Order: sequence, then structure tokens, then C-alpha cells
Amino acid sequence: MNTAPTLGVMGILLIALLGCATHRQLPDFSLFSSKQHPTTLDQKGVIQTAISLLGAPYRFGGTTPQGFDCSGFINYVYRHSVGLVLPRESHDLARVGKPVPVADLRPADLVYFKIEGQKPLHVGIYIGDGKFVHAPSSKGKVNIQSLGLDYWKNRYRGARRII
Repeated sequence: MNTAPTLGVMGILLIALLGCATHRQLPDFSLFSSKQHPTTLDQKGVIQTAISLLGAPYRFGGTTPQGFDCSGFINYVYRHSVGLVLPRESHDLARVGKPVPVADLRPADLVYFKIEGQKPLHVGIYIGDGKFVHAPSSKGKVNIQSLGLDYWKNRYRGARRII
């Protein structure tokens, strides 16, 4: 009996299984759409401040309404709404607070994304109903996006609760 073809098939199966084992599972953003959580005054303040900045331009290193980068936007919103001073860089922000599963996202949670070609993480503020507000990269303005869009779903890396 020739076992060479069997080993070849077994090798292909092993490679296929290993490929599946390293594949990152995309988040199921439909989980949070039916959950409504009470919103605290601090959470409302964060969301109101973030929404008030819609249309502010992007500026690398920016920390004011005259221009924000993503982490500058987060810092401004939290400092002006609830008096919290957070780390300035997104990779440091990703260590603050506690991790939150998608199914438990609440308004004012920070959401993180890995964008190709960028070393730091991109960060935004979850505002409820599957949406987040952020300061996108160059030529953008502070805006609201849906986590359910393939672009964001494929780049989602997690969330943290600060308040």
C-alpha cells in the first residue's frame, strides 16, 4: 500500500487547519444592537462633548477643535466633559480602563482599530446603537461611523471602559 498520497492529503489538511487556527474571528456587532444600558451623567457628558465637535478638522498631533488627531480628540473630550486627563498616545490609551467585550459596549467606551500602514492604533468613542465618533486621518473631519461597516469590522481590535 502506498501511503505517500495519504501523507500529502494529511499535510494539506494540517496546513488548512493551522491556517484556520491563526485566522482572527471578526466581532459580531449585531450582539449589542438589542441591549440598552442605563447611561450615566458622565457618559452623557462624554457623548455630548464628542458630538459637539463633529466637523472639526483632522490635524496630526492636534489636541484642540482647530484640529484633532484621534488620541487628541479622545483627550479633549474626556478632559472637557469629565475632567479626566488620559494618556496622549493611542497605544497607551489601549491600556487604560478595563477591556470590554463587544456584547457589553456602552456609550463613552473607547473602541480601537488597526489601520494598515499605521503603527499606532486608531481610537474612537462608542456612542451607542453600533456607532462611534472619531477624528479620522488626514483630509477628514470628526464624524460618526458604524462599527458594522466592513472597513471598521475588519480592523476592530477591542474596546476599553474608562468611566
